[in-house]
Amino acid sequence: MHNLTGWHALFILAIIILVFGASKLPALAKSLGQSVRILKDESSDSRSGDETEPHS
Repeated sequence: MHNLTGWHALFILAIIILVFGASKLPALAKSLGQSVRILKDESSDSRSGDETEPHS
């Protein structure tokens, strides 16, 4: 996946538009953004919890 160029990204975006339709893309992007935000919050919470617990 390290060889992903602009043309590849454009092709993938075109496939996504064909599959989901242009009208559903804003809702899809919003839910994806919310999911990423939740994942980041949970991962930072788990890291901060690991530092405070003593190792036995």
